[in-house]
Order: sequence, then C-alpha cells, then structure tokens
Amino acid sequence: MTTRSCLRLATLLAALLSAAASLNVGFYNTTCPSAEAIVNQTVAAAFGNTSEVAPALIRMHFHDCFVRVSTCTNGTIVFKQMSCYALMLGSSCGCLASLYLKKKKKEKEEESCIDFSLSAYALGCDGSVLIDSTPNSTAEKDAIPNNPSLHFFNVIDSAKSALEAQCPGVVSCADILAFAARDSVVLTGGIGYQVPSGRRDGLVSLANNTVDLPPPFFNATQLVQNFANKNLTLEDMVVLSGAHTLGVSHCSSFAQSPLADRLYNFSGTGGADPSLSAAYAFLLKSICPSNSSQFFPNTTTSMDIISPTKFDNKYYVGVQNSLGLFKSDAALMTNATMAALVDSFVRNEMTWKKKFAKAMVKMGNIQVLTGTQGEIRLNCRVVNPTSSAAGVQQVVAGSGSSGSTGVAGS
Repeated sequence: MTTRSCLRLATLLAALLSAAASLNVGFYNTTCPSAEAIVNQTVAAAFGNTSEVAPALIRMHFHDCFVRVSTCTNGTIVFKQMSCYALMLGSSCGCLASLYLKKKKKEKEEESCIDFSLSAYALGCDGSVLIDSTPNSTAEKDAIPNNPSLHFFNVIDSAKSALEAQCPGVVSCADILAFAARDSVVLTGGIGYQVPSGRRDGLVSLANNTVDLPPPFFNATQLVQNFANKNLTLEDMVVLSGAHTLGVSHCSSFAQSPLADRLYNFSGTGGADPSLSAAYAFLLKSICPSNSSQFFPNTTTSMDIISPTKFDNKYYVGVQNSLGLFKSDAALMTNATMAALVDSFVRNEMTWKKKFAKAMVKMGNIQVLTGTQGEIRLNCRVVNPTSSAAGVQQVVAGSGSSGSTGVAGS
C-alpha cells in the first residue's frame, strides 16, 4: 500500500474528525422553526398515556449511538472501529472507518485504500436503530441487546409524520431521537438542555453492529474501556449509568444467563452474588424464578427499586446500598474513583442532573453524519428508495443477529 493510494482516505479521515463540531444548537431555526416543539408535543402526548415512554426513548438514543462500524471482508467493505488495520496514518484511526478493496494481482492478494462516500455507512448517532429488518437482513433493533428491550418506536414515527407534514424532507430521524431523549429526561424530572442538531440519517442497520453496547455483566475495567472507545470518560460512564433510575429490565439481564446471573449461580458458585442485598435477592427471585427466562420471557422488574419512575439520584442511593440490579451497577462500587462519584451524586442530586445533561450532549456527538453525508429519511423505518447507496447496502446488510448478551430493557 502506497502513500498515494491513501491520500484520499486521509482527507476523508481529517474531515470526519470535525464532523461533531458541525452540529449546531438551533440548526432548524430557519428551515423548520417548530421542529423541536413538534417532537416535544409528540413525546409529551405519548408520556401522558404511559410513563414507560420516557426510559424507552432515552435508552433508544443511547443504543443508537453505541453501535460499532461494520466489519465485512472478501471483496466487500471493510470497516474497523478504534484499531483500524495498520495504515501509514498511524496506530490510531480515531474511531473512524477505513475502506479496503481486496484484489488479485499476479496471484497475490493485496489491499489498497480506495475513495468512497461515507454517506453509505452506519456510524454512531445516525438513527440506524430505527430501521426495520428485511427478509435478507436483521437490523439493529432486532439484535439480542435490543429486542425486546427497545420499544415505542411508534413515538418517533408519530413525530416524523408530524414533521413531514410541516417541513417535508428537512428534519432527520437521528435528530428527532436526540430531541425525544432530551424531552424524556425533562418529563421525568431531569433538567432541560440544548441539543446540537444537524445529524443526517445513516443508510445501514446491522444486527451484529450492536456488539459495542455495554452488557449488564461488565466489570469496572470493561465499562471504562467500552466508554473510552466512544471518547467518553470514566465520569461520563458513571453519570450516564444513572439513566437506570428509570425503566425496567427483563430477568435474563440479571438471572439465569451464565454471565449476567446474580441470583442462582453467580460466577459458578451455585448461589447469589454476595454483593447483592440478601433481601433484594429474595425479592428478585420471587419476580424471576429460575425458569422464568424460559417460561416467562417477558417478565420485567424496575431497575431502580426506590423510585422507578422519577429521574432522580435514587439509583445511586441503591447502588451504595447493594441494591444495584446488574453486575455493571455493582461494579461502580468496586473502583475508588467510581465509588467517589456515586457518593457525590448521592449527596448532591443537582450535580448529577447537570452532568447528565452535558454527558448526553457529548454522547449525542458520537460519530454523526452531517452535511451531505447520509440522507434525511422520509420514513424512519426505511432507507429512502432513491438513495444512491441502496446498492451498496444490499452488499453489506446480509448479516445475522448478534451473539452479544442483551443489555437491560426499558
């Protein structure tokens, strides 16, 4: 591979580094002034019917942003997240994508960089979680970490329909989801924050791209690394974990599953996790019997036993008192820095709420598509039929569902 062959790729990478910076507060002020109000009204109406909408939309935004870049080989497209193939660009690829083309030359296989349009591919907060599966492709929303935990996609559909009636082809599904997550935080007691917008919608949704989602059995080290891979800090991770103050989890995320089990066979001990309150373990066993995942797969329980419908700091109070539901919740108390943050949020709820708002904005900037990249989807569930990348999508979208252990549902 020569330096010349990678010049265009280097230019692309440099452009991508500044992609997040192109998001702006008030992006739709002139093109669709009522955009955020329409989303807010839609979310509020749905929330009025059921409070379960709020945690679902917050979680949906998180799961949209935490996808990895696709990995394909043998004559198709090759992407790598964080640690790209060794290029002359250096050891770090800055979480970006590289494209290679396998070709035969004198019976010897070589790799070379080629120019391509990033608009064809899924990255981070690009609304790809909203795309439906097809007979030939399982989408993100139907991957194990997302199904059945993600729901209320119809709320985004309703907001999109209202926006298309008011401002056709202007507001992206990715931005609608970011606005909806913010509105959900406010409706449940959090503080409002301005959402930079201007995201474009991705054209690919692959089930196996959900493997970057942090599972409920991660330990402290794994959690820190997982968030660092998205340019989020240890503090961001502890702050965003506070979203577990809302919503519910299926039993499989903390019971029965070999890696996640805290009730029946923790780490192969044949008993409960000793770091879990004995009384809480007894309660959870009554909700999730040992065979519940097999015979009652839709059984759920609140992630925050103290105040499950309020956006407050009681999640951290629970974590301090051995009432965290997941192994990943309990992990926050196994690291001195994390435990200190938990304690600070227990002592000052407003500090956490302010940090949560900032962390959500930061997370919402993960590998966004902007400018002319991607598209403005007309239907959030389907890539526009006139997309120039439709043919490419058919090449890369033929993967099956993820083998990743599912994270908690909401």
